[in-house]
Amino acid sequence: MTTVSETTQETDDLLLERQLCFALTVASRSVVGIYKPVLEKLGLTHPQYLVMLALWERSPRTLKDISDSLLHEPATLSPLLKRLEEAQLITRERVPGNERALAIKLTDKGAALRAQATAVPGTIRERLQLSREEVAELHQAMTGLIAATQHTADEPRKMEAT
Repeated sequence: MTTVSETTQETDDLLLERQLCFALTVASRSVVGIYKPVLEKLGLTHPQYLVMLALWERSPRTLKDISDSLLHEPATLSPLLKRLEEAQLITRERVPGNERALAIKLTDKGAALRAQATAVPGTIRERLQLSREEVAELHQAMTGLIAATQHTADEPRKMEAT
């Protein structure tokens, strides 16, 4: 038998303000919006910045490696990489001995941009009025959420394979 409080709670669960997806969508848009003017000074969009972060960690990288790191499909990254290449920040070349693999490498100009980008995290923390520790806590929570969604996304594939 369902009680009135259970019914109310289930109904309340459908309130927009209680939806995790809504809060995450608005938070994501809002945070990326704060990055926009900061990244414009570097001549980068937010997705381009993420690619550059991956390349500043290690260059060259294959398209597949970048795709896996950023959890993006390679086809989504291709137009973005083309624009970074046009801006002379990266080069794209076939991997010798593996014509199907594409190696993405920083140019000198792309590597030099890193020095300017070092100010971005601090600027963003300041604009969000968050400490380094608070950012780390949020990052840990989001990383856990991402891991949970990846685990859930793998479940149907596992069931199909059996």
